[in-house]
Amino acid sequence: MSNSITIGLVAMSLLWFSACHKQRTSKSINKNPAADTTLINTIPPAADTVKATEPEPIGSIEIKEIDFDYLVAKSKVSFKSKTQDFDNTNVNIRMKKDSIIWLSVTGVGFEVARGIITPDSIVFMDKIHKDYFVFSYQQLSKQYNFDLNFPLLQSVIIGNLPFPKGDGGRFVKENDSYVLKQVKDSLQIDNYLSEENFKLSRIKATEIPTQNTFTLDYQDYKVVKTFLFPFTSLINLNVRSQKDQQINETNMRIKHNKVDFINENPGFPFNIPSSYKRKR
Repeated sequence: MSNSITIGLVAMSLLWFSACHKQRTSKSINKNPAADTTLINTIPPAADTVKATEPEPIGSIEIKEIDFDYLVAKSKVSFKSKTQDFDNTNVNIRMKKDSIIWLSVTGVGFEVARGIITPDSIVFMDKIHKDYFVFSYQQLSKQYNFDLNFPLLQSVIIGNLPFPKGDGGRFVKENDSYVLKQVKDSLQIDNYLSEENFKLSRIKATEIPTQNTFTLDYQDYKVVKTFLFPFTSLINLNVRSQKDQQINETNMRIKHNKVDFINENPGFPFNIPSSYKRKR
């Protein structure tokens, strides 16, 4: 098992869809034929072949990050893998910084699933089949052949650095981007910053022993309160199967329709009925 790469692939309802429900979930979600069905596997190729210049001092670049108490958002999630394929699933998101990610998945006018992600665990309720699932990050890391954690799940939504800027990181200049290069254990992370606004435009993480890769592209930045916020995130994961050594590709798109930062607690209701059965 690869245990030294950290990714945010399952930041949202993907955790529930692909890890728990296999094929049955996609049958429960309404697919609106009028909705945007743009293929999510049109993620731009990684800028791997650009020759970098000499490193710049790490203190010379100020990264524009988002500071907030609470976030609320209405979003659509699309997902495509070897076994799953669904478009524009409605997801309501509430967050408390560094503490809670709360998700509500809706179908034809009613809630079909609810999840809560904390730094310790991930719990999802399937309200259609009346069961629930409890995951540790260690369990999901084993399943996805990656090591997951809460900070990177949060960064997928917010667009902040998943790892602090210091700790030996260095900047290089590549075309119209500054790239913060970091190494965490056996994980190599390239954080691409736009020269125009010093916001993250891409994160690429590569596990050195396996060459498994995770790429996250941030697009469609808009001003929310006083912050630039990415309204679209495109996620690509390429992992070599331990069984047959084939490369398995997974793509995910998170598209926010509405985002707001608030100071008051929006509430994170999560109560599992006693009649629900635990599946994992």
